Amino acid sequence: MRLLFAFCLALLAGTVQAQPYDLVIRNGRVIDGSGNPWFYADVAVRQGKIVRIGNLKDAKAERIIDASGLVIVPGFIDVHGHIEGGELTTPTADNFIHDGVTSIVTGNCGGSNLQVQDYFKRLDSIGMSVNVATLIGHNTVRRAVMGDVQRDPSADELQRMEQLVETAMQEGAVGFSTGLIYVPGTYSKTEEVVALAKVAARYGGVYASHIRDEGDRVHDAVQEAIDIGRYAGLPVQISHFKVTYKPNWGRSVETINLVEQARLQGLDVTVDQYPYVASSTTLDTTVPTWVFAGGRDSMKLRINDAAIRLKIKKEMVANLKKKQLKNFSYAQVARYAPDTTLNGKNISEINILKGRKAKPMAEAETILEMINAINRTQMVYFSMDEGDLVRILQYPYTMVASDAGIARYGSGVPHPRAYGTNARVVGRYVRDQKVIRLEDAIRKMTSLPAQKFNLHDRGLLREGMAADVVVLDAQRVGDAATYASPHAYATGIAFVVVNGNLVIENGNHTGVRSGQVLRKR
Repeated sequence: MRLLFAFCLALLAGTVQAQPYDLVIRNGRVIDGSGNPWFYADVAVRQGKIVRIGNLKDAKAERIIDASGLVIVPGFIDVHGHIEGGELTTPTADNFIHDGVTSIVTGNCGGSNLQVQDYFKRLDSIGMSVNVATLIGHNTVRRAVMGDVQRDPSADELQRMEQLVETAMQEGAVGFSTGLIYVPGTYSKTEEVVALAKVAARYGGVYASHIRDEGDRVHDAVQEAIDIGRYAGLPVQISHFKVTYKPNWGRSVETINLVEQARLQGLDVTVDQYPYVASSTTLDTTVPTWVFAGGRDSMKLRINDAAIRLKIKKEMVANLKKKQLKNFSYAQVARYAPDTTLNGKNISEINILKGRKAKPMAEAETILEMINAINRTQMVYFSMDEGDLVRILQYPYTMVASDAGIARYGSGVPHPRAYGTNARVVGRYVRDQKVIRLEDAIRKMTSLPAQKFNLHDRGLLREGMAADVVVLDAQRVGDAATYASPHAYATGIAFVVVNGNLVIENGNHTGVRSGQVLRKR
């Protein structure tokens, strides 16, 4: 009987071995995402999983890709996305896929879908080309309970916010995010954030923060993020880590040291970064936050009161001088719905077009006029130094992330990071400038983010892992998008596989939407 059983097992094993793979990628240099050196191997995929890595020259497969001269890496994981709304218009997420991104963590900077389970159901019904995980956002939660009021929550309001965070975590959110520079999160105290972060901690979540200040008070803002993780007992991810405006250039030495000291104390603190010296956020950030207290109607009342309007403009100009800026030309419009001809122009240029004097006070008037016309104007701000960028990129615990949404090709003048973040790191900073090794760059895009956000079967090329794979040409890969002409897909990304399915084939999107929802386990 035992002999018969052994014979049946051997026969079954032989049958499984004889089955063709769905996909075999051959003859490439494998960088597995761990940071280890590359090696030559073939990668076999079956039913959405990586099943073999090694010498598979005689293996049969429904599809074989010859990766000679190319590099095989895990699919890139973008831990700082803002894709809410873009899923409906562009579920193929072309700008991300062409940049090698196979998984996105959205819900950052305190803004997310409030009903996580309903959001995941929508994603499942739409079908995305990328995998999606989400955080639950503090601003979203606070606004749902308190609106945009500038005060501390009552005990009842805090309890209701805690319940919303708990429900989101139970429904699969990977953590809790804050945008402490934005209304209404900017009105909160550290204690409020700690209370909500503690809820996420109970479910193994991450605390991801757009910190309170990235300029003059950046030291205190980084320390606050670290302290929130310390008091709440959960890992910390500091979003789009940077120092802004000339008086602060060079302070990345100081901020990196804060993170490193926290890690030496046993706190799990990491950061992410986009490889550009310009940021992108709303026009509202040029205006004092107290102007927006109470919501848009209250804001309009203040802006349209002559005395208050003058006070606002004086404060805007004073802040400009603190940044050692002569005018608002550093602020370029990415998307202004009431007048799309202004897209791509900076505030100084727009001010002149309106027939006003080339003075900061006049430019402040132009800004208030634009804010009064529409709730949200997306901008690009030129405010950072290349030396800080490189120093942060070289830090071992920095991830690469775009801070971008799903771009509609040809619409507006968005930040080029939406199209070229990962390709820019590999092309500019690995190949051309040799700032970091290719293996280190890939780790920053794959296993490091997967580990931090508990994406257990992503981020590494290992047998049994999900088959998210990118095949790239290390000599050709690069970002084609520029500030002036941002709508250009990254180059050198030859093949992208998402859950075992080819989504990019020979540099072209196949239209396949094989992405999955990534729920916190």
